[in-house]
Amino acid sequence: MIARKDMKFRIFRQSNREIRPSVRKSSISASTLNVTNAGKKRSGAYRASVLGLALLTALPSATASAQGISFIRDTEIENLMNDYARPIFRAAGLGSQRIKVRIVRQSSFNAFVLDGRNVFMNTGTLVKSETPNQVIGVIAHETGHIAGGHLAGIRAKIKRDATRNLLMKILGIGAIIGGASAGGDTRDIAGGIGKSILYGSDTVSLMSLLSYRRAQESAADQAGISYLNATRQSAFGMLETFEYFAQQEYFSGRFKDPYVRSHPMPHNRIAQLRQLAELSPYFTKKDPASLQLRHDLMRAKLAGFLDKPRAVFNAYPKSDHTLPARYARAIAYFFQGGMRSAAPRVEALIKDRPDYPYFWELKGDFLFRSGRPNEAIGPLKKALALAKGGSLIRVRLAQAMLASNKKRYVEPAIKYLRKALVDEKSSLGYRQLASAYFKKGAQSQAYLASAQAYFQEGKLKDAQRLARRAQAQFQTGTPLWIKADDIINFKPQT
Repeated sequence: MIARKDMKFRIFRQSNREIRPSVRKSSISASTLNVTNAGKKRSGAYRASVLGLALLTALPSATASAQGISFIRDTEIENLMNDYARPIFRAAGLGSQRIKVRIVRQSSFNAFVLDGRNVFMNTGTLVKSETPNQVIGVIAHETGHIAGGHLAGIRAKIKRDATRNLLMKILGIGAIIGGASAGGDTRDIAGGIGKSILYGSDTVSLMSLLSYRRAQESAADQAGISYLNATRQSAFGMLETFEYFAQQEYFSGRFKDPYVRSHPMPHNRIAQLRQLAELSPYFTKKDPASLQLRHDLMRAKLAGFLDKPRAVFNAYPKSDHTLPARYARAIAYFFQGGMRSAAPRVEALIKDRPDYPYFWELKGDFLFRSGRPNEAIGPLKKALALAKGGSLIRVRLAQAMLASNKKRYVEPAIKYLRKALVDEKSSLGYRQLASAYFKKGAQSQAYLASAQAYFQEGKLKDAQRLARRAQAQFQTGTPLWIKADDIINFKPQT
């Protein structure tokens, strides 16, 4: 779920070590909603590479390290985002590329791409978007950037046009032009880099680059609408969102959401977008009621885990008897008064929707957070079965099994973790697997799992030290020996 205390939402701070939050609202949960914050250094696969507009970044975790970004991990939200994005990616010809929508813990409205593998979406975007169609429209636009190869195009233009001096100056605003969260329109850029850019010899190259970027935004709009048409969805949500941000152009920068600063909305662009959107035969099509409910539940969950209880109760008063409102209040009651306050409300949710996996997951998460891991096992198993899988739920279930300190759960926990790690290479999963192997008495495999956890965290020296210790106990050439050898001989990119 979303991490608050010690459960579902994992929080990784500067050291990349897991911090188990107490039942306080400031963090976000482990099993249900996970929050990860990248650490200071990454090595190997986490080393920075040049992406976007000379923007130094790497995999999402390393990007977070550079920009201080925390990611939220949650099965319910991620499944909803996948359902939103999958048809769009398929329409764009990207269905086989395993592009992920990653949720950034930021209250402002923003979405951006830094490479061809990820669409980054702020929690503020999800909370502020009242309909699925609004989020889908944003995803469609950002997919237009990926499918159009815009980031590669910007890199190529820099290589052709820019001097090294200009490149270094642009690097300071790389997040702006690259569409990242820092953002800034032409006026913001000009003000930020000073008179040396405005009046210097670099002006022509910079203005050419900005013009190129504006053309890309228009192309992404058109591509996004074509994807919506291809999937028989309305472009109204995209238009509605962009018209709102066009109005923000009149405000000073500090009142603007990052999205309007990184995606300037001139009136001619909005007019063109409206014309294209209204030509669609699907313009007036509404989101299905079932999808709208999932969207509202997602927003309620984010509010419950991320906002203070008092704010949740104001936004979702007791007079609101809808399922999303009750969901948000159940979470808030847990962080205000613990399991005793939350239990009857969670049970009521399950009674009304016994087939909804994430209410069962919520119950298991709260029990685990309350120091009752043995009681959490049943609800988490039920959630896993109803959700028909989910690596995050598997990891949480294995955690509960291992925390129960019952020998009969060690082997099942290992099976759950190994299956989860096929799809989700997380340091948390590997650390739990190491714990399980130690409980089983398989010390060499525990060393290897610990090495893999350190490797995922970018701590290469620690990973190699434990990999050598593990490899010494494996027969040469076996799969486990090879896994250890891969870590031992790994060479970070320079």
